Parts: sequence; C-alpha cells; structure tokens
Amino acid sequence: MANWLEHSVQIEVEAPIDLVWSLWADLEQMPKWMKWIDSVKVPPENPDISLWKLNTGGLEFTWKSRILKVVPHQIIQWESVDGLPNQGAIRFYDRHGSSIVKMTVSYAIPGILGKIMDNLFLGRAVESTIQEDLERFREYALKQTAN
Repeated sequence: MANWLEHSVQIEVEAPIDLVWSLWADLEQMPKWMKWIDSVKVPPENPDISLWKLNTGGLEFTWKSRILKVVPHQIIQWESVDGLPNQGAIRFYDRHGSSIVKMTVSYAIPGILGKIMDNLFLGRAVESTIQEDLERFREYALKQTAN
C-alpha cells in the first residue's frame, strides 16, 4: 500500500497572464525549469495525453498523464493513468501585469522509496524542489518578456 503526499506551492511572476499561461500550456517546455523532469512528450494525435520522465538521484520514473480539465488562463488539472501515481493542478491568477502560479501535486510514494526514505524528509525535499522549480519558471518567464 502506497502513502500519498501532497504539496502546494505558489509564486508571483511579474509577467502577463497570457505569457505565463502559454509557457505552462506547452508541457514539453517544462524540463526547462523543472529540475527533476528529464522529458515530456505530447503525442500529436492525442494532446490530452503526455509521457513524462523524472530522474533524481539516480532513480528514474516514467508515467503517462491525462489532462482532466483546462480553463484557459485559470487551471490545468491532470492525473496519471500509467506509471508513477500522481495528480494535481496548476492554477493561474491574473494580477493585471503580474500573475500568481500555484502548483498542487499529489503523488504516491513507491514501496521501495517508502522503505528507504522517511516520508517527512522526502516531502520536504520535494516541496523545496517544487518551490525552486517555480522560481526557475519565474526567471524563464521574465527572460521571455525581455525578448
């Protein structure tokens, strides 16, 4: 039986909602700011499905996700349908000139990881990594506004 952990992290990005949304909506760009994500592939024949590969500390996980809900400039919600069990949502809040990005992610701790790692330690490591990912995203978005 797996344990589920959930994290919510948010950041303000000094960029318009149109830009922030377009960067997140292009899932294949995510490895540019997400440290543990090696690749994201979206098959052209089914844009609601994406194939993910995560690599951290020599551990590699893959999964297939399905987009459950998209409200442009507001939310992208997903769940895994194969591989590493996870689900979550990215929410966007327009602050008229800047944007709030809030990421909530839940994932099941694979049995092997649960045996070698303390869930509290793992949770803190994941949450700090997600926060760093959002900070990298902010820098990436700001570079896009400068171009």
